[in-house]
Formats: sequence, C-alpha cells, structure tokens
Amino acid sequence: MTPFVSIICPTYNEEKYIVKCIESIIQQDYPVENIELLFVDGRSTDKTREIILEYQEKYRFIKLLDNPYKVVPYAMNTGIKNSMGNIIIRIDAHAFYPSDYIGILSEQLVKLNVENVGVCWITDVLNKTPKTLAIKEVLSHPFGVGNSMFRLGTDKIIEVDTVPFGCYRKEVFEKYGLYNEKLVRNQDIELNKRIKRGGGKILLIPDTYCIYYARETFNALMKNNYQNGKWNLLTVYYTKMFDSLSIRHFVPLIFILSLVVPLIFSVFYCHLALLSGLSALLYLGLICFLCVQISLSKRRSFFYLLASFVLLHFSYGIGSLAGLFKMVFVKKWLSLFLRRYKKSQEFSVFSEQ
Repeated sequence: MTPFVSIICPTYNEEKYIVKCIESIIQQDYPVENIELLFVDGRSTDKTREIILEYQEKYRFIKLLDNPYKVVPYAMNTGIKNSMGNIIIRIDAHAFYPSDYIGILSEQLVKLNVENVGVCWITDVLNKTPKTLAIKEVLSHPFGVGNSMFRLGTDKIIEVDTVPFGCYRKEVFEKYGLYNEKLVRNQDIELNKRIKRGGGKILLIPDTYCIYYARETFNALMKNNYQNGKWNLLTVYYTKMFDSLSIRHFVPLIFILSLVVPLIFSVFYCHLALLSGLSALLYLGLICFLCVQISLSKRRSFFYLLASFVLLHFSYGIGSLAGLFKMVFVKKWLSLFLRRYKKSQEFSVFSEQ
C-alpha cells in the first residue's frame, strides 16, 4: 500500500524560487492522489502567495496555510497539525527536488524502519556569475561549512546527527514533540538531536539528492550567516542542552574570540596583541592557500573566493558573539525581574499583615 505523504514548505517572500520548487514537486513520480503539498506562508509581501494560489487552482493537492508569526517552526507545526499523511516531508522553497525524491524518501523510511531519513544536498546558484560561483564553492567546501555529511556527500547509508529537511513518520512528533517555536534558526537540528537523545535514528541515504540555491550577494550571505551564528548560542540557551548543536557550529566564534580577547587584555600586557595578529595571519595564510587551490582547480575568481570565505566566517562568528551577549543580557534581565517580583510579593504580604 502506498503511504499518503504530506509535504510541508514554510515560505516568506520566495517569489524568486517558488516556481522552480513547485514545478519539481508537480513532476514527482509519486502517485498524485497520495500526496498533499502544504505551503505555510508568513504573509509574504511579494508575489509568493499569488503564485501559490495560481498553482492551487490547477492542482487540488496544493494548499496554502497562514503563518502570522512568520517563523519556520510555527509554520512546520501548523503544517503538521493540518496534515493528513502518515509521513511528513519538510522541504524548502530555496531548493529543487528530482522526480524520484518523494518516492525514495518514503520508501526508505518504511524499509529502514527509522524515525527520519534525508539525502545530501548540492549547493547551486540560480544566476551564474564569477561572484555567485565563488559563493557556491565556499558553501560547498569543508572549510566553509564544516564536516556536515549531508553537504559533503556519501555513497552509502550512514547514521548522522541531522539531515537537511527530512522525511519523518508522523508519530515521531507525538513521541518526541513538535518543532521548538522559540527557535528562529536551528529548529531542524534541535528536533533531530532530540530524536537521537530519545533513542531514535536519523539516516542519510545516497539514493537521491536535492539542490539548494544559495544566496547570491555578499550582503545576503552575511545577513544569513550572522543570524545562523547568533542563533547557535540562543539555541543552547533556550533548550538548556549544549548538544542541541555540534562542535562545528562554534568554530567561527572561537576564531573571533581568538582575535578579540587578546586585544582586550593587551591593555594590561601589550604583547598579548601579538596573539591576535598571529591568529589573523594563520587564518589568512590558510584561506589564501585554499583560494589558490580552488581557483586553479575550478577556475573561480581568487578574490571573490577570498571575500566569500572571510565574510562567511566573520559574519557567522560575530553573529555568535552577538548571541552570547544577548544570552547573558536576557539571563541578567530575567534574574532582575524575578528578584523584583519576589520583593513585591514579600512587600504585599507584609502590607496585609
């Protein structure tokens, strides 16, 4: 019996990518009577909703739901609560899915009898220019994105800590809980860590793939990675679990601290500033070596590669530093609020007496 699959896609101002995404789902080789495609839109101000509604008129399995809170976890939870399928596939509007995507994921989920399966993604760009191709290379390189297996690829089924998007049994959300709505970012990996912590399995399979379209400007690259970095620390704070993320997520913060901390303490001992200089020099030396290597092998612009690496790492690291400061500030504010509340309660009791 063919399982009924609910495909959930959070959207917000995705007019540039949404048509390619929808077309790739329409062209799936999975029986159309056994799928529903739920777009949960954060009240887009561009033509995203208009485009989805046009497709909805032609294809009855496409539905548009509202997401007044505009964040991904709320969109996913809305989609899950309104879904009819016993399999949930989370997709992203920034991506393209080959025709066998739904079929292979749902088949392997049942066959392997695990909580979640996913596939590797291939990073690409819609508009191919020297700058965008350099960004693409950096976002596909281990020094740019760490050791995440779904980015690096695999030729066999392996157990991992997370997968992009994911194909879940619906009962997983009853057993392990829904997406954490406090998390603007990292909601997928936090859910997957929670599943693994509870004894569940997450597998990366090599049988198909998806194409993820990267940001194409330096400004968009920095903005996205600043938010990613910021929410690393906030994810730990809100979940109270350090293992909600992996060590690779904190490497840019460690690098930024290696520059900033010695400079601060050089006020007391000036030679400590040399440690900041050494850290910067080693980083630039390694980056230049990698950029020369990629430039020669892939024929990419050395200077665009260099700029992409530096902007990626610094925006991510500075975002993590901002998250650290916010985490300390929020904790201090809550502590102050609780102290004042406690005093007001004591004063109220005293007054009554």
